[in-house]
Amino acid sequence: MPDRLDMLRRWTGQQLDWSGVELTPASSDASFRRYFRVRQGDASYILMDAPPEKEDCGTFIHVTQLFLALGLHVPEILARDIERGFLLLSDLGDRVYLDELTEDTVDRLYGDALGALVTLQSCGPRDSDLPLYDRDLLGFEMSLFRDWLLDTHLQLGLNDSRHGALQRSFDLLAESALQQPKVCVHRDYHSRNLMICEYHNPGILDYQDAVIGPLTYDLVSLLRDCYVSWPRQRVEQWVSGYFELARQSGILRPEQADEAQFLRWFDWMGVQRHLKAAGIFARLHHRDGKAGYLGDIPRTLGYITDVCSRYVELGELGGIAETALNRL
Repeated sequence: MPDRLDMLRRWTGQQLDWSGVELTPASSDASFRRYFRVRQGDASYILMDAPPEKEDCGTFIHVTQLFLALGLHVPEILARDIERGFLLLSDLGDRVYLDELTEDTVDRLYGDALGALVTLQSCGPRDSDLPLYDRDLLGFEMSLFRDWLLDTHLQLGLNDSRHGALQRSFDLLAESALQQPKVCVHRDYHSRNLMICEYHNPGILDYQDAVIGPLTYDLVSLLRDCYVSWPRQRVEQWVSGYFELARQSGILRPEQADEAQFLRWFDWMGVQRHLKAAGIFARLHHRDGKAGYLGDIPRTLGYITDVCSRYVELGELGGIAETALNRL
C-alpha cells in the first residue's frame, strides 16, 4: 500500500499546511482501517486510513457527531476526505486502559468507564437511524462461532444432535437479549478501545459499529473483557453497582427487572458476545492473516463454559464450548 500511504501523507500535509509530515503507526485494528500519528511541534494528530471499498467513513462521522453531542470524550474530526477514506482526528493519547489495569487502578478506571456508559445509555438515542441489534444480527454473530471456530479452525465435526443443541442455545441467547431494554450500544466497549486521559476520562474509540440494542451488552464487554479477566465475585459486585446506577438514572425501570434478572441478562449476553468474539478471532486468522488474536480464544471460551455451568438451559452449549477449549 505504499501509494496509498504517500497519498495520505500528502493530504495530511495539505491539511496542516506543513511539508514535514512523518506518519508513525498509532494502533493496530481488527478491521481494514489503519491509524497513524503525526506530530507537529507540540501538537499531535491521528490519521485514519479507511479504504472506501472496505470501510464506511460516513458511519464513523455520524456516530462521532452523536457521541460528541452527548459530551462523551471521542476524537474530534478536524478534516475529511470521504472519497479517499482519509480523516484527520484529534489525538486522545496512547495510554490504553488494557496496559494500566491493575488491582490498584481497576476500580477507578472502571468507575470512569461506567460513568461514561451511564451517559451513553441514559442520554443517547434509543430510537434513531442507528441499526437495530435485532434477532438476525444476534444470530449471525453467534454463527461465526460455529462456522469459523468449530468448523474452519478446529475442524470439529458436529453431528445432527449437537447442531440442533447449538441452534437451540443460539435461540435462547437471542431471546434473552431481545427481552432487555433497548439503549445506544457502543458494541466494542472494552480495554483496548478506552484511553486514559488526564481530563474527562475515558477517551472512547472504535464506536462506528454502534447500534440500538440490549442494555447489558456494553457492560459485559467491559467487565468480561476478551483481553483481561477478573474474579467472578468482583465482576458481580460491579454488575450490582451498575444495576443501581441504571435504576437511579432511569435506564432501567423497577418493573423491567430485579437484580437477579439483570445478572441473568448480563451472563447470557456475555455468552452471546463471547461466541461472536471466538468466531471473529478465528476468522481474523484464517481469512485476514491476523493470528495475533488466537491467544485470546481460550479466555472467551472460558467465560462461556463458566457461565453455562451455572444455567441448566445452557448446559449443552457449555459442553460444546468445553470440547472446543480442549481442542485448542
